Amino acid sequence: MKKILFALFLGTCFYGTAQTKTELQKHYEAFYNQMRLQGDIDGVINALTHLNVLSPSKERRDTLAYIYANDNQHLQALNTIGIEKLATDSDLAVQVKAISLKALNQPKRALEQFEVLNIREPNAYLAYELADLKIQTGDNAGALTHIEYGIANATDEMKYAFYERQQPYEVSLKAAFMHLKGLVQFNMDKTNIDAAIAIIDEALEIDPNFNLASLSKQALVSRKEAPAEPKQ
Repeated sequence: MKKILFALFLGTCFYGTAQTKTELQKHYEAFYNQMRLQGDIDGVINALTHLNVLSPSKERRDTLAYIYANDNQHLQALNTIGIEKLATDSDLAVQVKAISLKALNQPKRALEQFEVLNIREPNAYLAYELADLKIQTGDNAGALTHIEYGIANATDEMKYAFYERQQPYEVSLKAAFMHLKGLVQFNMDKTNIDAAIAIIDEALEIDPNFNLASLSKQALVSRKEAPAEPKQ
């Protein structure tokens, strides 16, 4: 009799737990939809976190990481999906890893993820990210390949955002590529500063309000005009 009662008790517990889990999942699904409707990012993150605990799925995890990254919570995004290069990752997961690693100043690791995206579906914007990261990591020849691709494939309507000023601004993507080309020219031949300045001037002809290109030109002009160091 005791065994029968114990079995009945366990069965009731399991049924109650399953019922509670289902009710909780329905609650957080409704909560998630409401938070999305209200534009409450913290609420959306809260709801998705609970849903992923109650019923884990790769899609929910990737979405949660994307929301973190889109809210500039890059460390939390990477803690959600990791930093490894995985062939099984969705495009969304790879994008999150690439953007977050770049934001956290991890250019080599970010480069790996951007290269995966570029293999899957190349485009001018990815070419810019690859060129920029390869300049940072010292691969100027590799950067130049992506720059030439970008110049050939960027349309006049394409823009790229910059954030070095207090107020973010956009410039022509072609101008952005010409700026990178000028930097590569200087990196590959520091004795010919005029060539680098000429290329950056092309960027400024396309987009005269390109602040970062103006700053780069000023730095190059200052370097050119600086007195030569006396030989030892």
